[in-house]
Amino acid sequence: MAVEVHDVDVAEARRRIDAGARLFDVREQGEWDEVHASEATLVPMSELVARWQEIDGGEQPAIVVCHSGARSARVVAALEQSGVPAVNLTGGMVAWEQAGQPVVRAGEPGDAARPDDRDAQGEPRHEH
Repeated sequence: MAVEVHDVDVAEARRRIDAGARLFDVREQGEWDEVHASEATLVPMSELVARWQEIDGGEQPAIVVCHSGARSARVVAALEQSGVPAVNLTGGMVAWEQAGQPVVRAGEPGDAARPDDRDAQGEPRHEH
């Protein structure tokens, strides 16, 4: 029996995160290292069989993200089949970044600069 995957857009994901939901990134380590949502927890899809029980959204369904939403949709279906409430972030990290949500980029540990806080070369803007 197929499980229905519920999707949320970036605005709804942000609302849920602000209300206490947790965001889980199922991309691989290299993708995470390049750029990830500042609030996310990494649980790579390749490690899901061993680590799926780490995914817990708290009082709300877990929000699952990947690059564009395809892998995370498969992960959400697997979680739901295992009894873990979860939703897919439509558009993945592509949509997250385009919406100006906070990210951490390679070479900027802990930097939660928003993409609109960067210059044309992608460097953080510095106000003097």
